[in-house]
Amino acid sequence: MNASHADKLAELRTILDASDNIVFFGGAGVSTESNIPDFRSAGGLFSERVGKRELSPEEILSHTFFMQHTEEFYDFYKNKMIYKDAKPNPAHLALARLEQAGKLKAVITQNIDGLHQQAGSREVLELHGSVHRNYCMSCGQFFTLDAVLESAGVPKCSRCGGIVKPDVVLYEESLDTGVLEKARRYIEQADVLIVAGTSLRVYPAAGLIQFFRGRHLVLINKSPTPYDHAASLVIHDSIGKTLKACLT
Repeated sequence: MNASHADKLAELRTILDASDNIVFFGGAGVSTESNIPDFRSAGGLFSERVGKRELSPEEILSHTFFMQHTEEFYDFYKNKMIYKDAKPNPAHLALARLEQAGKLKAVITQNIDGLHQQAGSREVLELHGSVHRNYCMSCGQFFTLDAVLESAGVPKCSRCGGIVKPDVVLYEESLDTGVLEKARRYIEQADVLIVAGTSLRVYPAAGLIQFFRGRHLVLINKSPTPYDHAASLVIHDSIGKTLKACLT
């Protein structure tokens, strides 16, 4: 007989209460609860007209497109990828509380919005970078998100005039090996791994779950994933609602 939703929440509460070595691995579903669209759909757009061409968000958010059509890239990026007014949701806040209680060791995120830090989380590993970090490609000068948004067209370095690039991993670019390695170590050493808001179909990030050797793999996602069969507990519901219910 399948466990009821209430039974699953009670089980998750027990797991969280008993562990002080929890790692959270989150995808776009964490941010969508703050009304930030999944970037693959970019607000529900499966294609974007750039001049006379119809391009997918994946094409526009590629390294090649950034280098060859920087102005069009930034037009899309500023209008479709930045949600400056977004606020942390109950999932972000619950994770910050778990960390403050000494239970959660790290948040590993595929999101680039910085909401985990805004909620108070300290140990956040950003696999895909952050919109809040931007660097001149010529001299390395740092620029804030505001500096990028306030620039007309392509943001240029105030020191050398070089093009400023967001510190986000574009298609065709590799993930930071140092961040990946640190994430792998946290997952390997964890007693509990909570995976939420991700389809676990995009690699190499999804491959990190294979390093987990702990006691409880918990999956919180609105739709099934390829790892549901391997999990100790699967909850198909809102991440924020689920975590908040287990901490009150």
